[in-house]
Amino acid sequence: MLSSYFFTLDVSYTECQSLYSGSFFDVVLVAENGTRVQVPINLLKQHINSRGIYGRFRLLTDQNHKAIAFERLR
Repeated sequence: MLSSYFFTLDVSYTECQSLYSGSFFDVVLVAENGTRVQVPINLLKQHINSRGIYGRFRLLTDQNHKAIAFERLR
């Protein structure tokens, strides 16, 4: 069974630079329903642009809570 978690993010490009430091591989985000979810950084990186990372996103996970997709909704 798949699970969905929704996030609204507005992180500046400067703040996103720490994602490239190599010091860590996951971040903990708080979903709109209050659930804390560990998300692999590589899923976030694909959505970073010159402004940073912003918008509403959905994380899909499998029955073992492994991330399948992290997609921008708007």
